[in-house]
Amino acid sequence: MIYNVHDYGAIGDGIFNDAPAIQAAIDACNQNGGGRVLLSGGHIYRSGTLILRSNVELHLEMGSVLKGSDNLNDYNLLGSQTNTPSSIDVPTYENCDYTGQPTLFFIYAKDCEYISITGSGKIHGNEEIFYGTETPWHIEGSFYPRVPMLFLEHVTHLSITQVTLTGSAFWTTHLVGCEDVLIDGIRILNNLRLANCDGIDPDHCKNVRIVNCHIESADDCIVFKNTANAVKYGPCENILVSNCTLISTSTAIKFGTESESPFRNFVIQNCNISRTNRGISLQLRDSGSIENVIFSNINIDTRMFSKQHWWGEAEPIAITAVKRKESAQVGFIRNILFENINSIGENGILLYGNSNKNIQNIIIKNLTLQIIKRTDWPKNNHDLRPSEGYGILQDHLCAVYARNTVDVSISNLSLVISDEMAEYSDKEFDIEDCQNFTIKRT
Repeated sequence: MIYNVHDYGAIGDGIFNDAPAIQAAIDACNQNGGGRVLLSGGHIYRSGTLILRSNVELHLEMGSVLKGSDNLNDYNLLGSQTNTPSSIDVPTYENCDYTGQPTLFFIYAKDCEYISITGSGKIHGNEEIFYGTETPWHIEGSFYPRVPMLFLEHVTHLSITQVTLTGSAFWTTHLVGCEDVLIDGIRILNNLRLANCDGIDPDHCKNVRIVNCHIESADDCIVFKNTANAVKYGPCENILVSNCTLISTSTAIKFGTESESPFRNFVIQNCNISRTNRGISLQLRDSGSIENVIFSNINIDTRMFSKQHWWGEAEPIAITAVKRKESAQVGFIRNILFENINSIGENGILLYGNSNKNIQNIIIKNLTLQIIKRTDWPKNNHDLRPSEGYGILQDHLCAVYARNTVDVSISNLSLVISDEMAEYSDKEFDIEDCQNFTIKRT
């Protein structure tokens, strides 16, 4: 059955608060056994928190827009925020510790099954009302954590297809403890200056397929999490990413930094990464592990962004496993394969483990690495943030910079360092405190 929100009192004029009408349609759909809740084309529906239910398809027709309210109180339907959010004291690029549990919500679901968000319309997060400090390179939020666009917890059999998600003020699609997830053909178009508006964040999720998507976002496009708040859901595992195009001010494909449980059994293939500050980053900072991951057939194009505001140094691949703070326990990264990677950009590969050599069995085959100058940002840094201390190491540029690893193999490497970049480099490879590290060039 179809449940048109106008039949429940929605106006869709971009001004009126349509949340009660949309929620009434969702609830009726669920109570009657399921169906489609329809937002008609040619309308802008303004809303605060909406709660999705089992067996409900939220369908946005072409030309429809579901846009977040201008009033922060409208996002507090669940009553979890008792005080008005306050400004942050420390910028999030210096300290962004987050348990994974927001206090305000836009589109929300928990303990459900068979939920779908479909159609060719848009969901708009109304990002402007959340702005804090602005610079030409970066916009800090006015408080932290802000309102995620989609926060879906413990949903089984979840589909998000075709829709455009734009203007998110925080993590766009935060999936917590979800199983059997299909994200297919969506567009995420976020502000490349606004901090913390990740694209897709599977957090303790299982059996996930992310395919045929285009994502533009800051910080990261697709980032796998294991946050402290959701450890009861177990590992993040059995995940496929394929045929995506990604643009990011930080990292296009990332693991971490929240890593309280294992990540395992991932295949990431056939993707194009462009205009990004980091291509692929495995950032282990907690007691979990990252293992059994395959990256294949990926084009990576990097450039440096503001050193102060964004983590990363234009590395195509960065693998780091270091302490977030002195008391932290850090797990292992192991059994990772990179194959058929083409990279052009302003840096080489970074591998940096703890003194116990917790980066192990990394295989990189068929790598084309071109290092060229594109910006005037300094080229003598390696970025380990977040970490004990500041996390920025000053050292020379090179094609491979490695510390504290075991059994790393790079074969069939085609390397070109431009004359402009060669002046920043004392040597092509800088390998220290590594066991059984081999590099074979073509």
